[in-house]
Amino acid sequence: MDIYQHFRKEEQPFIDQVLSWQDEVASRYERKVSDFLDPREQYIFRSIIGHNEDFVLREFGGYEAAERKRLILAPFYENPEEEAFGVTLLEASYPSKFVTLEHRDVLGAFMSLGIKRNKLGDLIVTDTQIQILLASEIADYVKMNLTGIKKAGVSFEERPFGEVLETHEAWQEQSGTVSSLRLDVMVKEIYNISRQKAALFIDKGAVKVNFRTVEDPSFSLEAGDLISLRGKGRSVVKEIEGKTKKDKWRIVTAVLK
Repeated sequence: MDIYQHFRKEEQPFIDQVLSWQDEVASRYERKVSDFLDPREQYIFRSIIGHNEDFVLREFGGYEAAERKRLILAPFYENPEEEAFGVTLLEASYPSKFVTLEHRDVLGAFMSLGIKRNKLGDLIVTDTQIQILLASEIADYVKMNLTGIKKAGVSFEERPFGEVLETHEAWQEQSGTVSSLRLDVMVKEIYNISRQKAALFIDKGAVKVNFRTVEDPSFSLEAGDLISLRGKGRSVVKEIEGKTKKDKWRIVTAVLK
């Protein structure tokens, strides 16, 4: 059976990577540690490995509710501990009296260091603190070079995972049926807007799927896809449960409130 038929064409390089790791772990009995993966990539990884008893598949992003995680694929007899994932928590305070920082400000400053996005896990930004979960191999570089965000001077220090700040994010799960898994139809359903308005948002580049702008209303969504609609927040396609007798798709989604 062709495994590629179950996924998108642009996802084939990632699928090839997972299959390559699977072969290496099976032949060399050496674990493989991924970079930080978004929810869709995590879903693909788990789908490929499935319930194969020859492997252990574990995930960790620094805290239980982490969105972006590193995955370990290891021989069946291993039990990877937290340290094996190579995740580090950095924290800095900033003077909120003089500057207001948002998630995008911190992400932009991080990316300006020339580091790839897949080395970065979740970002947590409050009124006074910033926490960055990132690959341990770049932690020292970030501490030395990320010293300012907008007009705020910052100094990052390592913290234990037990000190991860609560984000107070609340995901509201909802289930329903849709006539199609097209992006415009799904955006209409999830955000309770007209299909015409959904198509307009997509056409204007206001919709992202898995952190990438998608301007094609007919783009087909799949389980694990993370959607972002500018001004309306984020949502995720949690499950696609098949079709009803009336040929509609049963879906489970969640919206960040």
